[in-house]
Parts: sequence; C-alpha cells; structure tokens
Amino acid sequence: MSSTVQTAVVGNVNMRTQKKKRVTPRWMLPRNWAPPAVAFLLVIVLWQVIALWNPYLLPKLSEVFGSLAAKPDMYFSNFLVTLQEVAVGAGAGILGGFLLAVIMCEFNIVERAIMPLVVVVMVTPVVAIAPALVVAFGFSMIPKYIVTAIMVFFSMLVNSLAGLRGVDQRALDVMKTLNASRWEIFRYLRFPGSMPYVFAGLRISLPLAVVGAAVAEFVAAGEQAGLGSLITVAAAQANLPVTWASIILLALLGIMLIAVLAIVRKRVLWWSEKEVNPA
Repeated sequence: MSSTVQTAVVGNVNMRTQKKKRVTPRWMLPRNWAPPAVAFLLVIVLWQVIALWNPYLLPKLSEVFGSLAAKPDMYFSNFLVTLQEVAVGAGAGILGGFLLAVIMCEFNIVERAIMPLVVVVMVTPVVAIAPALVVAFGFSMIPKYIVTAIMVFFSMLVNSLAGLRGVDQRALDVMKTLNASRWEIFRYLRFPGSMPYVFAGLRISLPLAVVGAAVAEFVAAGEQAGLGSLITVAAAQANLPVTWASIILLALLGIMLIAVLAIVRKRVLWWSEKEVNPA
C-alpha cells in the first residue's frame, strides 16, 4: 500500500515538473537567443573596428548614442511624425487592399478589370510618383500618406485575396447547400479563414510602411519633419552620428511594429497553429 502511494506521489511530482517545463517561453532557451546575440555582438565589434579605421565611413557607436542622449526632443518629435505617416498611410493601404480583395473575391469581373491597373501602379517606382503627388496635393502630409499607402497596398491585396479564396471547398459547398447568403459565407467562412493570410500580409506590409514613410520624406517636398527628412539634412551636412541615430530609430520602429503584430496575431489566431508564408 505504501509503495502504491509513493508511486502515485512520485508520478504527481513528475507531472508537475513537466508542466513547469512546458510553460518556459521559447525565447528564454539558449538555443533561441544565443545565436542572434552572438551575431549582434559580432556586428557591434565589426562596426567599432570600421569606425576606428575610417571615421568618415561609420561613426563610433558612442557618438551615435551620445547624439540620441544629447537631443532626445529632436529625435522624439521626428519619430512621432514618421509614426503618424506609418499609422495613417499604412492603415489606409491595408484597409483599402483588404476591401478591394473582398470585392474581387465576390466579383471576378472586378478583378479582371482592376488588377492590371494595380500591377501597373505597383511596378512604377514610388520615387517617381512622389513629386507628381506633391504637384497634385501641395506641400502637405497627404503625398507622404499616399506613398506609404502605395507601399503596403499590393501585398495586402494579394495575400488577402489568396486567403479569401483559399477556404475549405467542402465547407463552402455545405454553406451553399444550406442556401447561405454571401454575407453569411463571408462572415462565418471566408473572413475567419483568411486571417492567417491577412497577418502574413501584415508581416511584410508593416516594414514596407516604414520604408515608404522614409522614402516619402526623402523625395516629397514640404514640411521638413520626420526621421527621413532628418537623415537627408544630416547627410547633407556630413553629420554621421545624427544620420545613423535616425536610421537606428527607423529600424527600431519596424521592429516595434513587428513585435506588436506578433502579439496581436497570437491573441487573434489562437486557433491556428500554422504560419502562412506571405504571397
């Protein structure tokens, strides 16, 4: 009897130990964080070596972070401007791409009519479009919003369309057999089924939004504000610490957006274990 109780206690302890091991976050395991940590360390060492060898090629990291510490208000205000351009422009492009994908999914004639025009716009260099937008809309934030929206529009359109059409055909046949309306099919089947593809599109769209905002600030004349404008002015003055500090902030903005997206995806797609590759 005592041996049976002892065995049960040991089994209970083992089960508790296994549960504790399961809740350990992946990123805390050395095999996950050690390789990128070593890579970043090598980049930092290489950066410092190049900065000491040729200070006109790369500034010292101490100078870069010293510039950030010396003028936090300047960087923060320009960071907010770029963040605003990303939020407004990317939001419009993402929403527009998804809505057009819904319309194309329901009406094939719309896809045949509009998709060639969309492709023409996408293959046109956005740097060439920006000055024309300034002429059309003046020296305001609108051209920057449009450039940022263009950068994210196509990836969202393609991925959303693939997700809306990639639903389970058997489930679709069942809903049609039950005389489900288009709205019911969209609400209960196409929309939930497309979410993995939508998040895959967001994964490439959000970094492109940061690129679009920076490019818009480079080429779209108007208000000299934003990290892209700060890079342009600092580079013209050969001020490498400010230039690279602004570049680092742009990179951090992209990383921040991707991190937030990963958290949201985990909350929204708790039922989906598969990771869809962007189209």
